Amino acid sequence: MPLVALVRCEDYDYSHVKTAVEIGLELLGGPERFIQSGEKILLKPNLLAPAPPEECVTTHPSVFKAVGEILMVRGVRISYGDSPAMSSPINTARKSGIYQAGQELGIEMADFNEGIKVSFPEGKQHKSFILARGVVESDGIISIAKMKTHGLTRLTGAVKNQFGCIPGVLKGEFHAKLPELDDFATMLVDLNLLLKPRLYIMDGIIAMEGNGPRGGKPREMNVLMFSADPVALDATMCRMLGVKPDDVPTIRIGQKNGLGQYEEESVTLVGDPLRAFQVSDFSVARSGLASSIKSTRLRNIIVPRPDIKKDKCIRCGICVDMCPVDPKAVDWENNEKEKPPVYNYDLCIRCYCCQETCPEGAIEIVTPPLGRVLDRFKP
Repeated sequence: MPLVALVRCEDYDYSHVKTAVEIGLELLGGPERFIQSGEKILLKPNLLAPAPPEECVTTHPSVFKAVGEILMVRGVRISYGDSPAMSSPINTARKSGIYQAGQELGIEMADFNEGIKVSFPEGKQHKSFILARGVVESDGIISIAKMKTHGLTRLTGAVKNQFGCIPGVLKGEFHAKLPELDDFATMLVDLNLLLKPRLYIMDGIIAMEGNGPRGGKPREMNVLMFSADPVALDATMCRMLGVKPDDVPTIRIGQKNGLGQYEEESVTLVGDPLRAFQVSDFSVARSGLASSIKSTRLRNIIVPRPDIKKDKCIRCGICVDMCPVDPKAVDWENNEKEKPPVYNYDLCIRCYCCQETCPEGAIEIVTPPLGRVLDRFKP
């Protein structure tokens, strides 16, 4: 049975965070269960976009630093990295405070710009992946995710965090090639089965609710979570936030394809009790209809869609650049860049890359009225 450790931590004071991380690791059997002295271990934080720690877009540097320090004193050689959807890895790391934490530890960023093709014949859907060189050259990975909502997968946690092991320019191609949510989730599960991170940690001290994973609001959850099973970890997060685990495709497909387990009776919780962290009002997209509706006409009147708030839009054009389909589902009308871009929802595959990368949080996911009605009756 997979173990999931829950440890209360009420702020990002470094001494408090380090103590909480030490407790979490001991609850799982100690750091030595996951690493050996002399190994090259890659820390994989969530570095979605260049945003300061207080915005809760990225893994907090205190959590990152605590994990790194605990491993380094045991003789592990540490590097770190991620592949942001926009901006360079180094710029994103600087803005988020991760780079500065790495400097304090004396560790360097791994190469996440160059890609190397890796064969994976066991994959259910993908038989190979192009991975960042820094990932391929490591002996193992420790994933340090951020507890956030997500327009596409509802929540982004342990499983989805490994998507950043693929160089940034290639990630958009997966959205275009895999517009159906279950197919995209199967790819993420294959990726985790290939990478086999040693340990998954989730920063939920201050989470993000609402318009995540970039434009949501900070929400105190006061918890750090630890597990070697990403499916069990994400399912426990769901139970904490009032979401059915099997409504999150990476969890459901993750168990089906052998990545982990999510049934409550199959997961052993250790540390602080789950009920101490459970909330009933965490704002998260509830609709799971996107992948089940094939008709464009029905999708447009039922399925949640991105919507640009004109009062927030600065007309930077990042949403246009990030749209993975051709022709673009969001573009300048008549090439007029003095006005916000507009959507053609007939072309939109609901990948929400535009919303995820908007630097101003000007794009929100809106469910049409009929979709809201149907969502109430979803079992």
